[in-house]
Amino acid sequence: MFRLRGLMSSRSLLAEHEEQSVGLLSVMEARAEHQKVRHYQTFYTFTTSIGIGLNILVLFWILHFRGGFAWQSKPALEFNWHPFLMTLGMVFLYSQAMLTYRTGRKFEKKSLKLVHASLNCLAFIMSVIGLKAVFDSHNLTNNPNLYTLHSWIGLSTVIVFSAQFLGGFVSFLYPGLSQSFRKAILPVHVAFGTSCFIGAMLAAVSGLLEKAIWSLKDDYKEFTIEGVVVNLIGVFIALYGILVLYLVNHDDFKRTALTDDQIGLDRSD
Repeated sequence: MFRLRGLMSSRSLLAEHEEQSVGLLSVMEARAEHQKVRHYQTFYTFTTSIGIGLNILVLFWILHFRGGFAWQSKPALEFNWHPFLMTLGMVFLYSQAMLTYRTGRKFEKKSLKLVHASLNCLAFIMSVIGLKAVFDSHNLTNNPNLYTLHSWIGLSTVIVFSAQFLGGFVSFLYPGLSQSFRKAILPVHVAFGTSCFIGAMLAAVSGLLEKAIWSLKDDYKEFTIEGVVVNLIGVFIALYGILVLYLVNHDDFKRTALTDDQIGLDRSD
């Protein structure tokens, strides 16, 4: 009898100890997750501030130095829509779409998919208008198209981005393909998305340099105010891109799946 009671008591103590250990582990995991969220929010806030500053700087450059905006009646000013919309759409909004799942980690995946798709859609619309503006500007002034490295990188990036957007929409949002196919294609989708963003940054920097050399000519090497502003825009693009890639690729910032998550919206195997 005493042995049986002693054995039951030992088991009770062991079970209680295990419960305490599990509880302590849960608290530690919660604290670690909280720290990761705080670190992400800090980096994200700083990164987004750089992105907003980049767009403000581009707008200032166009309004103060390049004469502002117009449409086909003034081809030289119509061109100005191109750098502004491409920076806003393909650099800033596109990067925000890439970060959607990490920024909204506490929201269900269905809602995040809609936000992700909406931001990509806005980036696509802006890129189309931006391309329309530059082709109009060249055609109306009898300038050739698509002969520079910038134009090759830029157009290739937009084409791949468009295919990526269409493929992602059909695969993950509507109508939504099978769960097994989506699991298989997700790493490819992520890789191409990151590659498109890098291409957008390369196109932005090369286009900026191209515009500065052609517009400022010999004055560029004289450290004119406009030349300095253009260089600052390039620095902001590079810094913003590096920060975004850090946030996208850091494993600690990866979203943890919620219990009500599903890979598709309304489609299952």
